[in-house]
Amino acid sequence: MNKKNVLVLFGGCSPEHEVSKVSAYTIIANIPEEKYNVYPVYITREGKWLLYDGSIDNLRNVPWEKFGTSAVLSPDRVNRGLLRIVGDKVKYIPVDVVFPVLHGANGEDGTVQGLFELSGLPYVGCGVLSSALCMDKSFAKIVARDIGLRQAEYTLIHTWDQDSVDAAVKRVQHKIKYPCFVKPANAGSSVGINKAANKKELLESIEMAAQIDSKVIIERAVAGRELECAVLGYQENVQASVVGEILPAAEFYDYDAKYNNSESKTVAPADIPEEAAQEIRRRAVDLFRAADCRGLARVDFFMENETNNVILNEINTMPGFTSISMYPTLWRASGMSLPDLIDRLIEIALQ
Repeated sequence: MNKKNVLVLFGGCSPEHEVSKVSAYTIIANIPEEKYNVYPVYITREGKWLLYDGSIDNLRNVPWEKFGTSAVLSPDRVNRGLLRIVGDKVKYIPVDVVFPVLHGANGEDGTVQGLFELSGLPYVGCGVLSSALCMDKSFAKIVARDIGLRQAEYTLIHTWDQDSVDAAVKRVQHKIKYPCFVKPANAGSSVGINKAANKKELLESIEMAAQIDSKVIIERAVAGRELECAVLGYQENVQASVVGEILPAAEFYDYDAKYNNSESKTVAPADIPEEAAQEIRRRAVDLFRAADCRGLARVDFFMENETNNVILNEINTMPGFTSISMYPTLWRASGMSLPDLIDRLIEIALQ
């Protein structure tokens, strides 16, 4: 069997840089070695691309500037691959498929996907439009609304427009009410999200979110259970995993609760009524298709305590692949091992 050359791209310039490194380590450690040759390329926080040849065991802590060599992705659609640069010498490395393990801006928002399209390279995950659409929560909410998905009441503000901020604060006080969540429109891994219980906390939370994105969403806090569903496939061959539940150690599932607090738990499958699980799985696939997704996505919901209503939270087109991440956990609970899941994602990309 001729092995395929897989470029695993990770790191990046977003606040989710460290999560990307851990996700990439998990993927590289579990990729079927009998089918794929792996070329790990790390993007530094400054945006430099470095190809690594060392042991996978050192991947997370390697001093990249010392051991990595400069590399760039060729835009040549005939000679598709990496150009490794050592001094004044350039070596061409053919690439069959890219696995962009990049979370957040410049990796999950359609930008790097556009580079792959220009280079004519197959890649794991959603395309340019669906990546950009789902990364921006304000546009994802429009698509969700158009297919009839129930959502928490929210308002959108542009932080450079003080009138927009003032109007949003009044709407929270008179209609959305406290507590509410304040989120950057373009961010993942719960980066920049805060819960506000009063006007002072609301203004502070807006200021913090504005450091990440100039568009900020404020939405009503839903008192309920946090449920997630993984989606896998393309076009007519799309399937949903079992539904899982998040049991955060903190008041809500923020960045620290996700990645640093061992008290946070995930349960898969979730102990919820079967009709609720079926609705979540069906609606996750509906949103996946409506947003023109392919490959993978994780769709997050709430189940409201008082009504048991299923309410959309958000969709994530490149969910984490750390050892505790929900996407691989949900597929493992559905009977698919991590190596099989990675293999399936690469197969979809190559189709």
